[in-house]
Amino acid sequence: MLVRGAGAIGATAGFALAQALQEAPKEGFWKFVEKAKVEIEATRPTAQNLFFAVNRVFDAAKKSKQPREAGVEEAQNIAQEDADNCQKIGELGSELIKDGANIETHCNAGWLAFVDYGSALSPIYIASQQGKKVFVYVDETRPRGQGARLTAWELRNENIEHTIIPDNAGAYLMSQGKIDMMIVGADRIAANGDVANKIGTLEKAICAKEYGVPFYVAAPTSTFDLNCKSDKDIPIEERDAAEVLYQTGPSEEGKLEKILVCSPGSSAINPAFDVTPAKYITGIITEKGIIKPSMDIITRLFIG
Repeated sequence: MLVRGAGAIGATAGFALAQALQEAPKEGFWKFVEKAKVEIEATRPTAQNLFFAVNRVFDAAKKSKQPREAGVEEAQNIAQEDADNCQKIGELGSELIKDGANIETHCNAGWLAFVDYGSALSPIYIASQQGKKVFVYVDETRPRGQGARLTAWELRNENIEHTIIPDNAGAYLMSQGKIDMMIVGADRIAANGDVANKIGTLEKAICAKEYGVPFYVAAPTSTFDLNCKSDKDIPIEERDAAEVLYQTGPSEEGKLEKILVCSPGSSAINPAFDVTPAKYITGIITEKGIIKPSMDIITRLFIG
């Protein structure tokens, strides 16, 4: 978790394989690189951008007579594309945001999670730059608190009005008509439009459907996995139970401290992601346009 967020994971993975190409010995060169590739891919099984980047760097190196140089160049291309695509997502997604809109987010999909701009937060940033008044309800995002710690920090630095809400407050706010739309990111999108994202996204999507709140997913096309036909093919990462049982924060002296916040001796399960079926999603904001989540449309997106 030193690196987290779809685009950041992808870019880092690309550079990691490029580094392996630099370190590979002449004898057993490709055996060394292939071993590194397997190790990198095992780090975050749900994050599609990781596999996208690693395979692109590997393929570019394989096709070149100078694999070390080709790997670095391709990794740099991936990082730049991530920033460019996220900027485009912001420009397209901002058209959905009306002046005075109240938007709910989940987890962190801003510039801390990508090379730049972010996915879910990019439309909010662009809308704000356009002069639109936007208010953001930030899900705290248990157990790691990416919303409370990261999204809120980003929004404060961008001078965008916001407030942090408990994860279980979203349905109430929707029922009161206080949420105009919801935008989340994605870690992997199946060919039929099912979306894997941070745990808790599914229940928000169900609530949004119930209360008529538009629910958008923002993600570059590098997050799509056409080899995953539906949610059943998406691997879900299980993380350490300690993330649920303990919280980490600064003491009065500024040192990070780990504190047990649950009943001593109790166990916990910690799935890092859940999958939101396409039927709950209003649209997916990509750098190529805003699309309806369906296998036919997604397939044509990539063919085009």
